[in-house]
Amino acid sequence: MTGKKKKIVILTGMVALLVLTGVLNIVLNNTVGNATNVSGENTYVDFFTSYRDYRTESREQSLLYYDEIIASESSSAEAKAEAENAKMELTERMETELVLEGLIRSLGFEDAIVTNTTENLNVIVKCDELTGTQMTQIKEIVVSETGVSTLNLRIIPTK
Repeated sequence: MTGKKKKIVILTGMVALLVLTGVLNIVLNNTVGNATNVSGENTYVDFFTSYRDYRTESREQSLLYYDEIIASESSSAEAKAEAENAKMELTERMETELVLEGLIRSLGFEDAIVTNTTENLNVIVKCDELTGTQMTQIKEIVVSETGVSTLNLRIIPTK
């Protein structure tokens, strides 16, 4: 493996671990709890807000890394092509998640987060519990928009 290709693989691995660490931290804690804003007042930050903030920061970092590889004169044509493909895949996942979150909120849910990995799709819905009808509606939206198998779909109600 060439030195440049090693760097790309290591960099991509580090970004993936960073994302995984953040997701696990948020999911395990479920909420961030109290946070202090600039004025010194305590404000409550819920799981959905904190997850979106972290996801945005993480993805911006990933996009910057890909842009650096693409713009670097020392990157090989193969490394640039891999970075462009990874950037395109990330952008497509971001668009899919945004569309699905909007469609799920349109069903009357206060909030929803969708995580779309290469194999699975997770939907976290802000509610105490889901009825069978609500589960079916969410499944229909996800399957029709993505074609993902219901075996690879997980729907999680949470507050």
